[in-house]
Amino acid sequence: MSSHLGTGAETTSATLSGSGGESTPDGTGAGHDGGGRLGSVFWTSLGFSAVFVAWAVLFTDNLNEVTNDSLNWVTATFGWSYLVVTLAILVFLVFLAFSPAGDIRLGKDGDRPEFSTLTWFAMILSAVMGIGLVSYGVAEPISHLATPPHGLAEPNTPAAAVRALQYSYFDWGLHAWAIFAVFGLAIAYSTYRKGRRTLVSQLFVPLLGDRVNGPIGKAIDVLAVFATLFGTTTSLGLGALQVNNGLGRLFGVPVNSVSQVLIIAAVTSVFTLSAVTGVSKGIKFLSQGSSLLAGALFVFMLIVGPAVFIANLYIESVGQWATDFFRMSLQGTAFGGLEWMQWWTYFMMAWWVSWGAFVGVFLARISRGRTIRGFVTGVLVVPSVVFFTWFTVFGGTAIHLDLFEGGDVAKQTTADINSAFFATLDHFPLATVTSVIAIILVVMFFVSGADANTYVLSMMTSDGSLTPRRPVLILWGVLTGVTAVVLMLAGGLNALQNTVIVTSLPFLVIIAGLAVAFWKELSGDRKEKTDVAL
Repeated sequence: MSSHLGTGAETTSATLSGSGGESTPDGTGAGHDGGGRLGSVFWTSLGFSAVFVAWAVLFTDNLNEVTNDSLNWVTATFGWSYLVVTLAILVFLVFLAFSPAGDIRLGKDGDRPEFSTLTWFAMILSAVMGIGLVSYGVAEPISHLATPPHGLAEPNTPAAAVRALQYSYFDWGLHAWAIFAVFGLAIAYSTYRKGRRTLVSQLFVPLLGDRVNGPIGKAIDVLAVFATLFGTTTSLGLGALQVNNGLGRLFGVPVNSVSQVLIIAAVTSVFTLSAVTGVSKGIKFLSQGSSLLAGALFVFMLIVGPAVFIANLYIESVGQWATDFFRMSLQGTAFGGLEWMQWWTYFMMAWWVSWGAFVGVFLARISRGRTIRGFVTGVLVVPSVVFFTWFTVFGGTAIHLDLFEGGDVAKQTTADINSAFFATLDHFPLATVTSVIAIILVVMFFVSGADANTYVLSMMTSDGSLTPRRPVLILWGVLTGVTAVVLMLAGGLNALQNTVIVTSLPFLVIIAGLAVAFWKELSGDRKEKTDVAL
């Protein structure tokens, strides 16, 4: 993912501190500056992160054994909770949008949106366009074609093609954006309407009161740091695998851990420097440039690919997705399929949970003045449509190649999941050019997304300061890169997926809690306003 959050600490500060640093009942202020106080959240997060890195380096086999065992226990025992919580949040958001509360603005009553609706949509799309689209835009649909989810179709058949896109839509659609939207709503309401600091713990004031400033609140913030850290390292790892695979195909660069470590090191240097300098023009160029390149690649594939087949497949797959929506939303592992869920649905949902704080801050930043109804509608619908369309065009093209043109995209994907996108491009004109564009896209998403995450990690460990100190930015930038490297060396993609699932579970509880806290505060404020009017 990439985002306009990465346009530098100065820009973010100017936007998020728009509440004027008002005091809140608990005595905190929204507009902290001066770098923030490095308290127990910073030192605890740093200490645990250092211990984790040392564990991965010194006791790699033990790390893999523990994470594998933890993964199996977490998913077998609590995997259902990812399904139930995300569906509940989605239903809650739809209810909010259609309730009288939908008219409430994210800010003061007189605030109006800073950006036009079209510009706002464009900024949301920039947040969506990320490494995942290249990593999984072909890999997930073609994998499901070869191994249909839950045995719902025979492999490599038309029925399997529809199921492949149906489940890709599920993994990358409404449920993911429900997680981001509830975070964005809660953060925007807390920051702009209540004048609190931009910390996850501050979202729990309606439930915990002053206790959010004590050990409980600090524990919540530490969990938010860890979820964000491992969500970022997963993206870095996927990006390195994609870049390495593309460079190997084009220029014969060895596809191995050495190349991947060098790629992560190079990109870490760039995004850390970007976060420190806060050079808005450079990151703004990356965000805009990546959107333009992605759009150009999309149009190219639509022109050279099987457009009529894609259109028909799109309609049929969306229909199947809508028909089976609630069944998919609650389909667990009572009768098997745990390994498949670990590799796909549980991993995807855990990844979205780990990105919740970062994307929530981003959405809050660009949405001040919008109504709850407008926010929920835009955040849930627009990104989902973009994902559906992208997956259909690229994944559908790969499916057509394998089913009707004797292609071997599924076979290559089985051998190396990171080859799927490039294997598809190889079947069309200008394959070298489009592959280079894909690599550039991944790098641009790599830098701008990681830059933004570095800022958010620094903010969360600097007492909510909107202008974290440079040493803190450097520290989290380097630590993010180092964590990605040790996990890659420990077990590659498998280690990244295992870790993000295990570490996201406690944060899933926090997301459920903040939804309850937000509704409690919203209800209380509306009742108070009604009483005053009477």
